[in-house]
Amino acid sequence: MIKRAFSEQKIFQIIIVFVLVLLNGCGWLGLRDKSNDYLLSEEMLVTQIPGEIKHIKSLEQLYPIPNIDRANQISESFEVPRPLPASENTFDQLVKIQSFDESRWILINIPPRELWPRLRNVLSRSGVPAETVDGYKGKIETVWVTFKSDDEKSHRFKFDVSPGVQFDSTEIRVVHNQSDRGQENSTEWSDRSDSDQRELDMLTLIANDLAALQDFASVSMLANEIGGESKVNIINSSNVNPYIEMKLTYDRAWASVIYSAERGGFTTLDRDRTQGLIFVNYEEEGSKKPGFFSRIFGGSSESDELEIEYHITVSTVDDHVEIRVVDSNNGKLERAITLRILTALRTNLS
Repeated sequence: MIKRAFSEQKIFQIIIVFVLVLLNGCGWLGLRDKSNDYLLSEEMLVTQIPGEIKHIKSLEQLYPIPNIDRANQISESFEVPRPLPASENTFDQLVKIQSFDESRWILINIPPRELWPRLRNVLSRSGVPAETVDGYKGKIETVWVTFKSDDEKSHRFKFDVSPGVQFDSTEIRVVHNQSDRGQENSTEWSDRSDSDQRELDMLTLIANDLAALQDFASVSMLANEIGGESKVNIINSSNVNPYIEMKLTYDRAWASVIYSAERGGFTTLDRDRTQGLIFVNYEEEGSKKPGFFSRIFGGSSESDELEIEYHITVSTVDDHVEIRVVDSNNGKLERAITLRILTALRTNLS
């Protein structure tokens, strides 16, 4: 028994040594390690394809390099700025009902492609199954349902899912429709809810269920572009100074910009809604500030601290709203500074 145990131990040790040798590479066995051969690769000439077969898709570049817009390059040297702080709603799951201008919606800080399968699951579990679903437009219409508290009417709901104003957020709007029982087939949808309370009850039900869900790992590829393009974009064109384009009403855009201009390093000093002007100072969060003795014995005064640095302009152009930043004399800023301030402003729009 002792000899057998000793033999098994030797075999085990030999196996361990063999595995360690394999992990250290194949060089010991006389095989060349080719893991770093890519560092020695050289550029090859482009393969010449006969003209009669150039149209074949499989012979095109697999990884084409897009053209670079030379106008947006900064030729002069500059100091690399600090990273922008994340939005206050970036890390915590947020589900809330917002209202503005006699309309209300659910705001949740996850993208539509993650929200879509969860919303359908919540409706199914709540006993309100969908009758028509359009994942590309973000539309869901439920079947007619009845409530124990209403013996005369049938009810249905329409859900509109679209990208939110915040980064990677979703807005859910609900329209309630009712009909006398037996007359459902002749009832048309209206733009506004037939019952404001029924709409609020459904929004509250959906918001509570979504807030209770912890796993948002499921993603709908069908809803990857749900609801169309983003409502907010930073336009950085070589022809004009950068600005923010908001596909919202002026009132909603103004309220959103005011909200953001009080966060993320901004200090709002004054505003004029009639002229679409917001007077602000901006200091990057985390930048060096004067210490205790500097504030007491330093030469800065209260008037210097309150001096206006930038004007944020909000104006309606065609079917959208444009947000621009200029200096205190309404002059253009350097492109890099403009993008820095606009990006900070965009971060906390709501």
